[in-house]
Amino acid sequence: VSEASHTCADAHRDSLSQGEAADLVTQLSPTPKTKPDVVDFGTVFTDHMLTVEWNANEGWQSPLIRPFGNLSLHPACSALHYGVQLFEGLKVYRGNDGRLRLFRPILNMSRMAKSAERACLPAFDQSELLECIRRLIEIDQDWVPHSDSAGLYIRPTFIGTEPSLGVRKPAHALLYVILCHAGSYFDTEVRALSLWADPKYTRAWKGGTGDCKMGGNYGGTLFAQYEAGSCGCQQVLWLYGEDHQITEAGTMNIFLHWINEDGDEELATPPLDGIILPGVTRLSILELTKKWEEVKVSERYVTMGQLCSALQQQRLMEMFGSGTACRICPVGSVVYQGKHLELPCQEKHSLSSRIATELADIQVSRLTRARTIATSTF
Repeated sequence: VSEASHTCADAHRDSLSQGEAADLVTQLSPTPKTKPDVVDFGTVFTDHMLTVEWNANEGWQSPLIRPFGNLSLHPACSALHYGVQLFEGLKVYRGNDGRLRLFRPILNMSRMAKSAERACLPAFDQSELLECIRRLIEIDQDWVPHSDSAGLYIRPTFIGTEPSLGVRKPAHALLYVILCHAGSYFDTEVRALSLWADPKYTRAWKGGTGDCKMGGNYGGTLFAQYEAGSCGCQQVLWLYGEDHQITEAGTMNIFLHWINEDGDEELATPPLDGIILPGVTRLSILELTKKWEEVKVSERYVTMGQLCSALQQQRLMEMFGSGTACRICPVGSVVYQGKHLELPCQEKHSLSSRIATELADIQVSRLTRARTIATSTF
């Protein structure tokens, strides 16, 4: 954990003279869009996008910032047929001082590089990509809301563009970045989510790609998501194994604040064992709460049986999810094996609300203590 924020331009100045960012080409849009006040998550995009092409013979081409628009892809593109693709998600916030801050972007670049290796897509210079993203944000900075609670969502995407139906490592690829209004991630006015837990569906498995941010991990969950909706729930609580281990909730990492079996007050989240996505918000929560030294903080397996016992014995204080898009989201109920489990959910004076406030302070640099986790400022 860094003790201070750092400035993007300073962090990358030495590498620009030899890297792709120094060759960046910019084409500004002649017709800027009107910025709406309220939109759903991921439906309204900014004026520009970043694209960088790669091929095995020539390597990475010069990055291009151009007006936002459609891509042209070969019908046999490997991303379309075999899911050779991945993405990232992070946000840029406007601080009280008017400066823009990216929340821990190096962690997103590192996770994206890991996903690219798993997808057999080419390696890229993480600092160079981050510098290109910074320049894209500078161009579209008027889209970043003047708000303590909202940011502009950044979606780096990496796809195989091999124009062949052969199942092989692509010799052509495209990396692009788009920006959009964040809006409300969940289509609901209710703060606490209702979750549907059914072991017949599995989000990820040992030896799979559950710890990488690949599109297939999400597209494959839609059927279960709609079944959850038919049961009156908003999201799926993903279970794993014969003992029904709790893994993730929808697209979020999951946390339980409870008195554990040994009588200790504990904040617990499933360990990174290959089926859990290593969330940036998840890591930040672990680092913050460990620093507070007020509760036991654990990465441990928790089963539905243990959750039910904690509820019956009134040992559960709260359950909540975390993620870049949703930040912190309390869980109010779980439907499991025909039972509707009501969970304690306090909007104020809870550990999750304190965590949410602390993270928001960091993201907009509201307080001095916001410097306990690194942000990139420009």
